[in-house]
Amino acid sequence: MEVNPLAVILAYFDSKGDRLLYRYPYHTLGQTHKSEEPREELVNKKRNPFAVAHTDDLLQTPTQQSQNQQGTGQLQGFADDVLSALFAVKPQLCNQKFELKLNDVRFVSHPTLISSASTVQLNAVNSQALAASSSIATAGAAKKQQMLINIVFALHAQASYSIVKCYHELSKRLGLALKFEEQRSGYVTEQTALMARTHDEQQQQQQPLERTLELIAERCSLAQALKSICNDLCTTGLLSTTLNQNLTLTFCLPAKAHQLHKKGSMVDPETIDRCLRALKPYHGMLLLVDFAELLDCVPPTGARMLWQLVDAYNPLISLQSMASNADLSIEHVYKLVSHLVYWAKATIIYPLCETNVYVIAPDAPLHTRSHLVEKFSTRFAGMSLFEVISDFSLPTSIGHLTTPLQQPARQGILAQMVLWMLQHHLLMQLHTYVQFMPSDVDDEFGESASCAHVAAGNLTEEEQDSNHTEDDTMSRVPHDDPVHGGSMLSMSSQPLPMPANSHRRHLTDDHFSVASDNIAVQPSSSHKSNFSMTASMSTDNCDSLDSMEDEQKLKELLQVFSDADRAAIRRIPASLNLDDLSLLVKLYQMGYFKSEHHLEEIMYFENLRRSQLLQLLDKFRDVLILYETEDPAIASMYNNK
Repeated sequence: MEVNPLAVILAYFDSKGDRLLYRYPYHTLGQTHKSEEPREELVNKKRNPFAVAHTDDLLQTPTQQSQNQQGTGQLQGFADDVLSALFAVKPQLCNQKFELKLNDVRFVSHPTLISSASTVQLNAVNSQALAASSSIATAGAAKKQQMLINIVFALHAQASYSIVKCYHELSKRLGLALKFEEQRSGYVTEQTALMARTHDEQQQQQQPLERTLELIAERCSLAQALKSICNDLCTTGLLSTTLNQNLTLTFCLPAKAHQLHKKGSMVDPETIDRCLRALKPYHGMLLLVDFAELLDCVPPTGARMLWQLVDAYNPLISLQSMASNADLSIEHVYKLVSHLVYWAKATIIYPLCETNVYVIAPDAPLHTRSHLVEKFSTRFAGMSLFEVISDFSLPTSIGHLTTPLQQPARQGILAQMVLWMLQHHLLMQLHTYVQFMPSDVDDEFGESASCAHVAAGNLTEEEQDSNHTEDDTMSRVPHDDPVHGGSMLSMSSQPLPMPANSHRRHLTDDHFSVASDNIAVQPSSSHKSNFSMTASMSTDNCDSLDSMEDEQKLKELLQVFSDADRAAIRRIPASLNLDDLSLLVKLYQMGYFKSEHHLEEIMYFENLRRSQLLQLLDKFRDVLILYETEDPAIASMYNNK
């Protein structure tokens, strides 16, 4: 796995020269003395990797992808003197990133120049007592007593940029910590001298290098710290190391730490930062570990604020409510939650409630031999993971799985099981998003209707009188005539592209009124009836608006839409309600109908109730499209593999 380091190396350089003092793991040489090599091995010895290779050699020689890595993921093939010469960089390259790629191994570090404690003290004394001439000599002596400490991490050459960046940051922090301890108590001078003395003793006794490195780890606390760091990086990715029994160094490798909760997930710091930038007060927090494991990731100075947040922790409430209960500002809560998420101690959720919709995650490890099956049975006695999670095969809200007749204890157990499945990334939450999209079919129908309305308005009075005469003639047909009556009903029931106050509408109404009274209506009475119906319908249309001011307000509200969108909205009955239309226009102008904001976010920022928002969306469903999907900002953390 490209996340784990191949080795950690401590290189040292001072006025006496460069030296590789320590590296871990120990079994990293893969070399033997020439006197012990068989003759066949001397003949078949690997060529210099920097030599020019012929085409025939490239075709016949096996790939060198793992020539510097053993099967166990350890470093081999590099001599100590070669590595010490490479890592003893010039002062111009110190205090900045150092990266070197050899074959299939990438070396990353941050070389740090450190002044020895004796030099620092000497400069402090001489600055007060010596003259200007002697201070120049002292400065030259101080320059000679500077030493280079380079803690190098050997990685796979295919390691991603974010992983390389994390290891460089760790090397930089270690260098700064050692520099501080050297200035405080001469810790680095003491440890490096002890390592060098151990190397000299073992070389005189002709002891193997592996034995020398083991003895250094037993004697030197710095070597023990480097060994512990390498082991922690390979197991959990979480570090909490104390240097010189004084300075505690904490570090997290997210790509490794988040795999403890979801195997195979590659979470880089950039993805976490992108998720945390989308953090809102309405979000909630779900702890992934026990309370006792939280202090490992927080320095002692921040432990008090963390415990304040933990005391107010509840997955059923929002971060804003937690901040209020813990008497902390929302900015401090953001920082604490972001730190816990980065260290894989917590995850971001929406507070658990009955309206939350969940579905089985597509990559949930639900095979029969999954370790989660037994773990779930241990946590919830008598319950089966497959039986419980089958309820979420389709998107389902918690409210659909509960009934008012259920006991509160049963509802509490269901909530705990849902939280457990969220902690193990077996479920994902779906949110409802809204997209404004008027129908093109309705627009075509509206255009044809408006054209028919204009054509009807352009008729002359004589043509209208002739139409009335034809209508009266047709209205005299007896209703009980099976032939004419049947054809008449079929004609009146056909949909016509005419406005509501057209003559065809009057014909239909008059026909049914005549059939009920069985009286032949004269043309003069027909004109009166048509006039009365037109007046009544115009009165109904005017009643839908309180006044002409309301009509003017409607026109002003609709100005934010295009002509086609405006026509589609005007066909919706709810558009005649000023309150509903005002709320629709407000949400449209705020950009909530672009599939970028889910309902919970709209409810929070606009201070709306869920029922109020759902009613509005239902009234304007002809121009709005609703769909459910997961929150992309939160889902991106565990979707990168």
